[in-house]
Amino acid sequence: MARSHLTLAALATAAVSGLDVVSTSSHGSGEGDYDSALLTARDGSHWIIRVPRSQTAESTQSADAVGLRALSTGVRSRLPFQVPAIAGQAAIGPTRAMVSEYLYGSIVRLADIDAELAGSIGHAIAAIHSLPTSFVADAGLPQQTAHEVLRTCVGVMDRASETGLVPSALLGRWERATEEPVLWQFAPTVINDALSPDSFLSAGGSVTAVLGWQGLKVGDPASDLAWLLGAGAEDVTAAAFASYARERGGNDRHLRARAVLQAELEVAKWLLHGTASRSTEIVDDAVEMLHAIVDSTAGDLDDPVTGATTAAARATASASAAGEASARTATPSPASAASPSSPVRPASASPSSPASATEAESGLAAAVAASAAAADAVRPGAARDSARTASA
Repeated sequence: MARSHLTLAALATAAVSGLDVVSTSSHGSGEGDYDSALLTARDGSHWIIRVPRSQTAESTQSADAVGLRALSTGVRSRLPFQVPAIAGQAAIGPTRAMVSEYLYGSIVRLADIDAELAGSIGHAIAAIHSLPTSFVADAGLPQQTAHEVLRTCVGVMDRASETGLVPSALLGRWERATEEPVLWQFAPTVINDALSPDSFLSAGGSVTAVLGWQGLKVGDPASDLAWLLGAGAEDVTAAAFASYARERGGNDRHLRARAVLQAELEVAKWLLHGTASRSTEIVDDAVEMLHAIVDSTAGDLDDPVTGATTAAARATASASAAGEASARTATPSPASAASPSSPVRPASASPSSPASATEAESGLAAAVAASAAAADAVRPGAARDSARTASA
């Protein structure tokens, strides 16, 4: 049974010393993994209180709190957006209520991202990736090397292959990607590792805040960019990646190729979740999406991965984002941290839609050449590398 906003307000005053609540209202849809309320204090400040409804939600909220605490004032000063601040917590039964500041802005929806907002999102993600990795180590959070990232991807592929449900052509595509040494020659960065459209709050076409830091770690920057492949029109995706490259210098030339692979592997993870939970519905859903990827990448299956934004990559990435949205309790109004708390369905926007000639390139070689040109355009003073060492 959902807790009332009045009950939550009383709990907030116990969690935060001196908090004088003068009004309260329900926050979110009333469904999902959290009970939440919007609080107004006597000084006019606004706060959010959330209470997990499940053990999984509690684990996610706890991980989010660890990530937020790792983001010290000095680290936050390097970011061009706000990050939630935890004001206090209080025990309630077997779980804990968390009170955090209320951040203003509209939650981003995938379908509403235009080129201007996409550029701001790319800038925001680049700022995260530019943070010093030392604070992650100091907080005891995970740190992955490039080899460990590759090993993780191979592990997902192997487990998915063992189900016997992944099309052989798609397995071959993924295997060739993992066997391309140049794809995995990258410098790990600080990553959020839980980004989706509704991780962002925006106003006036700019990102104002980033929510959900439960995945904070050092790892592959492509993980934070894969969902952008589902951002609709290619000019929107291109704007995000171009903005990111301007901030980061375009040195990771295989970033987009790995993002495509990461987006496709999200479907494999959904399949594994279905088999682990013995859900025929989820398994059938995942298998349908895997075959949709095969159909949409028919001309690219002989290549390791395509650096272009294929229809399949966009479908799987946008679907994953939509799944994460369904797991959140936030609404498209000013919000505080809200984060997914269970495996999400990587399916939404027509995964079977065919790729057009402008959506898919002829293969990795074409993507490599295009990426090299783009990187040189971003860094006009840089020497042009061989096309064999570039990537989208």
